[in-house]
Amino acid sequence: MIRRLIDKVLGRKTAPGPRILPLEDHGIRREQVPSCALRTTRALREAGYTAFVVGGAVRDLLLGREPKDFDVATDARPEEVKRVFRRARLIGRRFQIVHVYCGADLIEVTTFRAATPQVEDEEDESRVTAEDGMLLRDNVFGSQEEDAARRDFTINALYYDPERQEVWDWHDGVEDARRKVLRMIGDPARRFREDPVRMLRAARFAARLDFHIDPATRAPIAELAPMLERIPASRLFDEMMKLLLSGHAERGVRQLRAEGLHHGILPMLDAILDDAERQAFLHAALHDTDERVRHGHSASPAFMLACLLWFDMRAEWRRNKETGQSAQPALYDAMDAVLERQRDALAFPRRFDGTIKEIWALQARFEQRSGARPYRLLDHPRFRAGYDFLLIRARGGDAAPELADWWTRFQDADKDTQAGMLLPATAGEGKRRRRRRPGAKKDDAVEVKLA
Repeated sequence: MIRRLIDKVLGRKTAPGPRILPLEDHGIRREQVPSCALRTTRALREAGYTAFVVGGAVRDLLLGREPKDFDVATDARPEEVKRVFRRARLIGRRFQIVHVYCGADLIEVTTFRAATPQVEDEEDESRVTAEDGMLLRDNVFGSQEEDAARRDFTINALYYDPERQEVWDWHDGVEDARRKVLRMIGDPARRFREDPVRMLRAARFAARLDFHIDPATRAPIAELAPMLERIPASRLFDEMMKLLLSGHAERGVRQLRAEGLHHGILPMLDAILDDAERQAFLHAALHDTDERVRHGHSASPAFMLACLLWFDMRAEWRRNKETGQSAQPALYDAMDAVLERQRDALAFPRRFDGTIKEIWALQARFEQRSGARPYRLLDHPRFRAGYDFLLIRARGGDAAPELADWWTRFQDADKDTQAGMLLPATAGEGKRRRRRRPGAKKDDAVEVKLA
């Protein structure tokens, strides 16, 4: 960037092409690239094509991070890539990519794609742009320079040549990475209009990488945020889960709200972050999820949704009871209503509903610490998820810390100790029958005591 600025001031014409950085200028060694990616790039080169490790993997290696995936970009067409490898599969319809397999490992190979045209070609059916500039179809192969220009942020437009251990930098992405700046390639407003999801990606990358968004990149977001309403809800859900399960969800959620991008996706963030009780709970939930991801443990989208919607569900439940419904039907009606309402904005799969509802319903059963009920709860298939949720409630001030401590000790105690921990049964507790919803299993019936 500095070199180009000096050239501009002095009136010198900048030579076309990328800035090619040798090993000593970037520090990425061939040994840091998995053998499957090395074999893929080498085989393509030996077949007469160019091939680079590209995008997020190069960015993360440059920043000293462990890449999640290693993708390869090439000038070979998909069918040509497939002919090079014995174990390869074409994926996709309009724009095909190739999955190359090395044992259990998989490398995704894409052909260089052309940049978006400034003027729409009405005879070109491979590209379609809506009146507001949103790109509806973009399936044209191109050169490496065009491929770099069509990528979103400069730090994602880096190409690594493992053979020569060089980084090819078309848009000063290396300098931006060192300055911790997230900068859009091209005109930000136009690029956001082409694909509004790029605004969510900006918030996610800024949070995950601890970067600040370049002012020119950030400027049009507030005005263009409503365009997210046109994005399919399923795609929004995928992007939100990437943010929430990134290991940096706490900062990501705040970044999302700071940019005004949560309206229509997670509108409850205003209520959560403006309310001290809810804010403490959300902080505990996001912090717990971030810690799990950073330590290599699994994190469930259903669990995260249960956390985000917990207070909405409780408010709905309270309103149902105020209309005269008994506690248990009011609870299950509240669960259904809240999940359906949120699904209109964020199309999460219905397969998550059962897990979410069980986590919520189990919270009442943790209050029951007498007789055989604690033992039955330990055997419940969702006990661990419900218990983790209880711990978050306790840390966030939504449940008594001594209740969470009791269950922490009880589940690991021996039988004699467990028996000594049980609370006395209240009067008539042994005779009380529990009502079940039609079709519910016996253990699904709960006595609801939550406030």
